[in-house]
Amino acid sequence: MPSGRRHSYGGGSSPGTASSYSTSTPKYRFSPAATTDKSNSFVRWISGIFISCFTPPDAVSSKAFDDSEHSVRSRRSSTGSVQRHYGNNNAKETENQNQRFTFDEINEATKNFSPSFRIGQGGFGTVYKAKLRDGSTVAIKRAKKSLHDERQGAEFMSEIQTLSQVTHLSLVRYYGYLVHNDEKLLIVEYVPNGTLRDHLDCKEGKILDMATRLDIATDIAHAITYLHMYTQPPLIHRDIKSSNILLTENFRAKVADFGFARLAPDSESGATHVSTQVKGTAGYLDPEYLTTYQLTDKSDVYSFGVLLVELLTGRRPIELHREQKERITIRWGIKKFTSGDTISVLDPKLQRSPANNLALEKVLEMAFQCLAPTRGSRPTMKKCSEILWGIRKDYRELLHTSL
Repeated sequence: MPSGRRHSYGGGSSPGTASSYSTSTPKYRFSPAATTDKSNSFVRWISGIFISCFTPPDAVSSKAFDDSEHSVRSRRSSTGSVQRHYGNNNAKETENQNQRFTFDEINEATKNFSPSFRIGQGGFGTVYKAKLRDGSTVAIKRAKKSLHDERQGAEFMSEIQTLSQVTHLSLVRYYGYLVHNDEKLLIVEYVPNGTLRDHLDCKEGKILDMATRLDIATDIAHAITYLHMYTQPPLIHRDIKSSNILLTENFRAKVADFGFARLAPDSESGATHVSTQVKGTAGYLDPEYLTTYQLTDKSDVYSFGVLLVELLTGRRPIELHREQKERITIRWGIKKFTSGDTISVLDPKLQRSPANNLALEKVLEMAFQCLAPTRGSRPTMKKCSEILWGIRKDYRELLHTSL
């Protein structure tokens, strides 16, 4: 009998989490944070930029890259990638390209998709754990049979397109896909240790120490850097959040769920952004993307900043059960940081120690740079990776000397 552990391989939001954003989702504005004499220039800068109100989209965008199927097709074709998935006969081609998997084998492995094999549920559909005939254990993502077949099909093909061209230790591995009549199945790596959000909630029975949290943050930063810089063409994930981070038995992070992923703007043609409808998850969504519909890789940077604050505080991005001033976690964290009370935001499950305090201060400083309201003020993911690497090194050295 498979484990009852829940995962977040499914696209969109799972039960109990914030639902996917639409363009009608309320926009959060940040009030200026209080400052003290101890505030340095960086703190004053962070405080200042959060005063700014977001403006509506410009009437004329600067070399926007159109969000259309034609654009995706031409970009894919120019790089020799599998652009044929967007053709009219994609279902037939899909079946022919995945001879390794058959519907009968998957149906047998899941006992006709029995609820006892279910390990996750999301906007995309249901996820099952299955042991195939060759002995390998995989996760099967079964798309919903919804009324919105066109949208559902687009997200399914988007995830296939993305997963088929990426290979990284910190990304969930792709094995194949299958279309059988009205069934759409995606076969990916099974990651056995639940989601990052599960562990922050202590649902798995173990408290993540600071060293592990720094390792997880570094793994995620490397994975996103790979998507932004080392895939061809570059990719924007668009749904970085704690429930989309799966953990291995050794607590290494793997980024999952590429249903919302998009091609990055074609810099060679001079494009500065992708003009597209807003997709993402409440609390993680880049405010500039929300108001301008202009997507760039800095939107992932913003989401990563939210995730860093979540990782350090243990809180969800939106905590509706708390009093008004603490409901938006990043706003609460910024106020504490700029008032000189940084230590109070540390997850109460973590010990207050010189090493933990140092890591908290340094990572929060970088997180708030990622959360700048305008993309031009945010660092790249490569820069975030480099900074995190240095913070982790300093943390380990301080931890070693204090023993």
